[in-house]
Amino acid sequence: MTLLLAALIVAQITTAAGPPRPAAPTPEARYDACVDAATGNPEEGERIAGQWRLVGGGFLARQCLGMSYASRQRWSAAAEAFEQAAKEAEVAKDPRAANYWAQAGNARLADNDTMAAGRALDAALATGTLTGLARGEAQLDRARVRVAAGDMAGARADLDRALKDAPADPLAWLLSATLARRTNDLPRARTDIAEAVRRSGDDPSVQLEAGNIAGLSGDTKAARAAFEAVARLAPGSPQAKAADAALDTLPSA
Repeated sequence: MTLLLAALIVAQITTAAGPPRPAAPTPEARYDACVDAATGNPEEGERIAGQWRLVGGGFLARQCLGMSYASRQRWSAAAEAFEQAAKEAEVAKDPRAANYWAQAGNARLADNDTMAAGRALDAALATGTLTGLARGEAQLDRARVRVAAGDMAGARADLDRALKDAPADPLAWLLSATLARRTNDLPRARTDIAEAVRRSGDDPSVQLEAGNIAGLSGDTKAARAAFEAVARLAPGSPQAKAADAALDTLPSA
């Protein structure tokens, strides 16, 4: 057989077989597409994640499913999906299990299930694999759990660690200031609320707490300014109603 004839036969076989099939997407690419859908079109994200899970999507598909539920504030369903993802990731010895436990804890908190939130956050932090912002956010959430349980000392320890790991998060400074006020540590409260205001002065919750702390510190002028700012930032909101009630307790200007 000549080389030319062999080449023609190969070409005929290739043509008969049709064009090559496109390569299957990698799990990471499939995950990215699923998450885009879960956050942009949650119903579609749920469908994609469910189908992927049936064909072996594993913990990536379950975590994406949780995100689609969270996007619709279906917190209980989201928490269950994140917990299942965390357990499957642990079996696979994948370090992302810690992040999934942290997400489960956050969803449980949003669902007002503080006991389940505490268990999930303990599991996340016990792994030792969370770092930086992710660890700070988990510590922040666990501080909220401990405040709900009346464990102020434990909450303070978690918040102090959160401020080191997530110093750019205004919520960490706000909650730290609020806890300091509740435990009668007004110097700490003033320092931390100043940081919260510097980072998120347009947040009505921050301004409300700034007014509370200023009022307790005897700075009526600053308290009035903060409470009035709440009404401007979020008229008709629960924070505005609380600020309006607090204004009535201040001495006349």
